[in-house]
Amino acid sequence: MRAKLIYWEKYIYADGAIREMVLWQLPEKTTENPHGLQYRLYYGLVNGTCEVRYDNETSKGDHRHIRNREESYQFKNVEILVTDFLEDIDKARRDLK
Repeated sequence: MRAKLIYWEKYIYADGAIREMVLWQLPEKTTENPHGLQYRLYYGLVNGTCEVRYDNETSKGDHRHIRNREESYQFKNVEILVTDFLEDIDKARRDLK
């Protein structure tokens, strides 16, 4: 069985910045993905610069990128993941003004 897409959203801000959120349900939980999800949450500027990204690529586990900094992320549940992501976007947008 393959991973099942459970959520996809793409939003383009008035200034051209892009927010995209993609989540897949994995066929089974693993040591590397105990929550059974694969995800990619992305926010970038119109010029392609990534400002905020949350993901859990193979061998790296749950982590986030804030501009050029990468750090571990403690996944609790999807609601908190999305809330944290949106808060980081708000902060990034404020910092760019």
